[in-house]
Amino acid sequence: MFAADRELIQGQGRRAGSALRVCEALTSRPVLTLPRAAQRTGLSFPGASGGMKLLGELGIVRELTGKKRNRAFAYDGYLALLGEGT
Repeated sequence: MFAADRELIQGQGRRAGSALRVCEALTSRPVLTLPRAAQRTGLSFPGASGGMKLLGELGIVRELTGKKRNRAFAYDGYLALLGEGT
């Protein structure tokens, strides 16, 4: 699943760099806020936000809060795998 998601992201051209870093952070913590994503990746807040936005457009992550601020995002496919059999 991770390899397929990385391949999908890499096909997005210039925007892929930030999204790949955010996606990598989501593999170790499948629910992240934007400030935490920026901290874990070393990206600026706008960089992490742009990466997360691309992941959302690709259907890799889902925004959980429905707010404009303090949003949290979930790596749904990964959470589904973790929850199998429980």
